[in-house]
Amino acid sequence: MYRIAVDIGGTFTDGVIENTETSRIWIAKSLSTPASPGDAVSRVIADLLEKSGASAEDVVDVVHGNTIVTNTLIERRGVRTALVATAGMTDLIEMGREVRYDLYDLHLELPPPLVPAELRLGANERMAADGTSDTELVQAEIERVAAELRALRPQSVAIAFLHSNVSDRHEVAMAQGLRARLGSDIAISVSSHVAGEIREYERTTTATANAYVQPLVETYLRELEGRLQALGVVAPVLIMVSSGGFTSAAAAADTPIALLESGPAGGVISAAHAGKAAGLRNVLAFDMGGTTAKLCVVIDGEPSVAHSFETARVHRFKRGSGLPILIPSIDLIEIGAGGGSIAAVNALGLLKVGPESAGSVPGPACYGNGGTEPTVTDADLVLGYLDPANFLGGEMALDVGKAREALAHVGARIGLNALQTATGIIDIVNESMAAAARVHIAEKGHDPRSFTLVATGGAGPLHAVSVAQRLGVSRIVFPIAVGAGSCLGFLAAPARADRAWSRISPLAGMDWEELGRRLTAMRADAEAELTQAGSDAAACQWSVVAEMRFGGQGTTIPVSLPYRLPGDEFAGELVELFTRRYATLFGGVVPSARPEVVTWRVIAVGGEAHGSFHWPLDAGEIVAPKAWRSIYLPKTGVMGDVPVYDRYRLPPGAAIAAPAIIEERESTLAIPLPAQVRVLADRAILVELDA
Repeated sequence: MYRIAVDIGGTFTDGVIENTETSRIWIAKSLSTPASPGDAVSRVIADLLEKSGASAEDVVDVVHGNTIVTNTLIERRGVRTALVATAGMTDLIEMGREVRYDLYDLHLELPPPLVPAELRLGANERMAADGTSDTELVQAEIERVAAELRALRPQSVAIAFLHSNVSDRHEVAMAQGLRARLGSDIAISVSSHVAGEIREYERTTTATANAYVQPLVETYLRELEGRLQALGVVAPVLIMVSSGGFTSAAAAADTPIALLESGPAGGVISAAHAGKAAGLRNVLAFDMGGTTAKLCVVIDGEPSVAHSFETARVHRFKRGSGLPILIPSIDLIEIGAGGGSIAAVNALGLLKVGPESAGSVPGPACYGNGGTEPTVTDADLVLGYLDPANFLGGEMALDVGKAREALAHVGARIGLNALQTATGIIDIVNESMAAAARVHIAEKGHDPRSFTLVATGGAGPLHAVSVAQRLGVSRIVFPIAVGAGSCLGFLAAPARADRAWSRISPLAGMDWEELGRRLTAMRADAEAELTQAGSDAAACQWSVVAEMRFGGQGTTIPVSLPYRLPGDEFAGELVELFTRRYATLFGGVVPSARPEVVTWRVIAVGGEAHGSFHWPLDAGEIVAPKAWRSIYLPKTGVMGDVPVYDRYRLPPGAAIAAPAIIEERESTLAIPLPAQVRVLADRAILVELDA
């Protein structure tokens, strides 16, 4: 039996197929096709079947992650979307928090709402904060709203009523009424279903974002199933979600906003998995692809999961300049550019890199597909880190002349030649990534020097060593199939389901019977999703998370218990866990303050941890270099010859002295600094930098 994982990135679409009996893997990689993402997916899957010799009928499932949701929101090319909100609250998505993310920017630009004013409708209903109805939603009002929507002709509708996180009765009634009157051609997103949490602006924005992309994702997933059937693959499609697990295609089509960070989540799971295999519990998961670089702090083998996220930022690295989204997502940070990020000279006459990317079309100048602007990949090529004749195993030749020409053209504006421009680009990229990572790690309360950096992604292995050295990290691990790391993460990921219910309640006055009913309902809903994804709900690990604070505070602290219905001892356990965690974070507790719960979560994580993937040696063991190549050596600031090794032929236990280059088909490991290199038992590579 075989499993397939496919990840659509900004530049490349990656795929891995695994023989489930032997854990043997094969890898495929192709340029992404933005105009029709499924074209690259079909090409990759066909390549995987051919390489592995697997029959399409032997594939048991296909795990898929993509950037469709992210790109749609960034590029603002979603469907015509309407919003039905409580009367008087329709402009909430435009007013936002009324907070300036940059206090001193006189030309501050806020992200425009996804739904324009003319497509926002107010419904005459109102739910009170305690879940009782101040103004009942009547059938005549549903009829009126439906008539107005018919005249507006939206393709998708978001429903977000005030306080629906406490009681969804009005939202459900409106949704049922609209579906009956508007038909199935119009998609409907209900905020209490998409994000049943407190904070009206964030919940409404999440619902509108879900509605904005839902028809596109549903169409894509339907077409994907058709493409798989055309290849003879009739296995179920499982979709990676941002929380680091997978769900069914049906659940993903219903709540596609959960897919927002599916690719990067796979990279983190892959890094955490590789860290555990190497006996490392605390790692920095560093993933650099064609468009962006991201980092996640993994403690005791588990990445933390946040429940809010920001996307489609006006300013890429300014928190608060994007659309807030309430979804469970692996807590990672974008720290820099990708291989396709474009270098230019700014208004001050200084070299800058990104945020614009050449993507796969036209791609870096060296691809020879019409790109003329220099990118990070062009700089890596000119500095010798990439072999122009061995890119993608020789399937794609790189044009050094075009890369030099692009670099020289930009460098001439500030008196630099092509080589100097290339070193400047790499220095800027590596230093900016290290600086952003340093801040993020410090905000988590950790010292980067106590971690091991695990690199994934097509460009991650080219830059990981230099980034680690700038952070003071002495050990770097490169897992097998590092260039398709997200796909290995997909295959190692468990099924996962998250449910939330927000109602601010002091523990002293908690209605435990009502809470028991809510937890039971959330668990039943999560079990249905897990069953749909082919997972055994009874075998999952279930937990209850209470997000707590002291009365009067604005920020919560999560505390977790194994799932069970609340009893007499529940309050005492929660208070003990909360006060202990609070004291750890802040040095003490608030005297005489009353603890309260803001949000309850039920979380299910299924399946046992995946074992090691198997990647056999090619044509025998050879530790000797296959060639020598001149690369840029940052310690000396000059080009120098270093050995080049074939990673597929390095056996476990092999030891190498760096500087060196280690090549595999999907990526290149650049080690331009003095270091000791060792191949681990699972064929991952450990680099230990010299002091």
